[in-house]
Amino acid sequence: MDRWTSGDREAPEPLEGNIFATVAGLTAAWFVLFLVQLPFYGWYADRGHDWFIWTCLAGAGLGLIGLWYVRARETSIRRSAEAAGTGTTGTATTEAPPAADTPDAPTPGAPAPGASTGDAPAGDASAGDEPLPPGTR
Repeated sequence: MDRWTSGDREAPEPLEGNIFATVAGLTAAWFVLFLVQLPFYGWYADRGHDWFIWTCLAGAGLGLIGLWYVRARETSIRRSAEAAGTGTTGTATTEAPPAADTPDAPTPGAPAPGASTGDAPAGDASAGDEPLPPGTR
């Protein structure tokens, strides 16, 4: 076991795949299972297993939420990659924040250079901040 946990080996990069297609396929599978079991509702109900049917419907419903989430995540990753100027559509990477001892590093809690110091709440467009994109509040 030591040869795997000693730190001599580097972990492989995570596999990237078409996440949207995976979630869509599994959502469709849950819905098909619901439709296949629906004609046998009486049989399941007589034996106390009608929850099988509703579990499949719940899986399909949660899959629809998953589709929305995956689409929003991919859009966010793409948007942040474009804002960083890379133009790639892979997983977004974050850089380490500047060290606190450098003169260019902002003081935590201090307003950004050029930001308004009015009494408006943070994130308010009247305070000089840019408005948040739709759906992020």
